[in-house]
Amino acid sequence: MATETISIGGLELRFLQSRETTDGGIDMFEMTAQPNARMPVPHYHESWDEAVYGLDGTINFHIDGQDTAIGPGQSAFIRRGVVHGFANKTQAPATCLCVLTPGALGPGYFREIAALLGAGAPDPVKMKEVMLRHGLIPVAPRPG
Repeated sequence: MATETISIGGLELRFLQSRETTDGGIDMFEMTAQPNARMPVPHYHESWDEAVYGLDGTINFHIDGQDTAIGPGQSAFIRRGVVHGFANKTQAPATCLCVLTPGALGPGYFREIAALLGAGAPDPVKMKEVMLRHGLIPVAPRPG
């Protein structure tokens, strides 16, 4: 059962468990990406690992310089310190299950990012501040 659903542009996150309900043990959410949706800022996590499991459609994750298509029944492990991002490059919505261990973000981070993006083009300094406060280290995308 979802604890909260948050929409961010072309993304919808349905929290199934969060650190608030698991005493910090885990964050687990379904993420549905509409066509052409992408992670706004490539980043890495300082203190947690992430596992991603494909449910419907295909999302292209860029993990440590490698493109990895994650579709139904496929998965990827993103260990702390590894730069990553994603994009739905298909013409259909795609859904994956994301599990963060230990639980680190909870819905609060996504609420703050949604507020920044909902106000138009986000101020890069404010976006970086929110990311850093929640343990995500933003990385400038490589040219080309």
